[in-house]
Amino acid sequence: MRILLANANTTEAITALCAETARAAAAPGTEIIPATPRFGPAVIATRAENAVAAHALLDLLAEHAGAVDAVVLAVSHDTALDAARQLMPCPVVGMTEAACFTACLLGARFGLATFGDTAMYQELIARHGLTTRCAGLEGVDTTPQRALADPEGTAALVGAAIRRLAAAGADAVVLGGAALAGMEPQLREASLVPLLDGIRCAVALAEALVRLAPPPPTIGSMAAPAGRESRGLSPALSALLRGRTGAT
Repeated sequence: MRILLANANTTEAITALCAETARAAAAPGTEIIPATPRFGPAVIATRAENAVAAHALLDLLAEHAGAVDAVVLAVSHDTALDAARQLMPCPVVGMTEAACFTACLLGARFGLATFGDTAMYQELIARHGLTTRCAGLEGVDTTPQRALADPEGTAALVGAAIRRLAAAGADAVVLGGAALAGMEPQLREASLVPLLDGIRCAVALAEALVRLAPPPPTIGSMAAPAGRESRGLSPALSALLRGRTGAT
């Protein structure tokens, strides 16, 4: 089984961190293929950057269409998730989506800890239909760049956020950020509730979907596009919009 681990920003260190976590979570025989976009924001923190990153991500996925069995989006905003599902001829799983739905299997309500402002995550949880299952969100005062440079300091801040979420009624806490990948073991001992790493959850669910082998839809809003013309896009992405599948 080959799983494409697709970052949506251009920070290679985040791709490498997520790849290490994904390989530790993958079953024997699963190959993790990390990939970083050729253009776009260094780190996604705004709506504008997320929109640019969506194009970059779809461009990246198109290069691998037909050559992988599943895709994991290594981006905590689940950037371009619906569009990626429509375009790709294989299952596509978002890391935050995967962690939130897994958290719902562990308790009545979950919390989410992330970096900075939480508004975009609140909206993401709403899009996934899980607002009533969310006990709260905590945005710690740091950045992905600082998290990579100071993992111990970041763990202390995130640990405090986890304790606040547990006190607010969260039965499990989602670690909402690609730069938090792999931090769950460090935080587990001090946590009073289960912690969900989005990369680990997404890899497990992607493997399950590949084994289930659901057929792609042929009608409805998620049916693959065909015969769509475009201008200025990469050859691989243009081909997918026209309905031709295959790595380019």
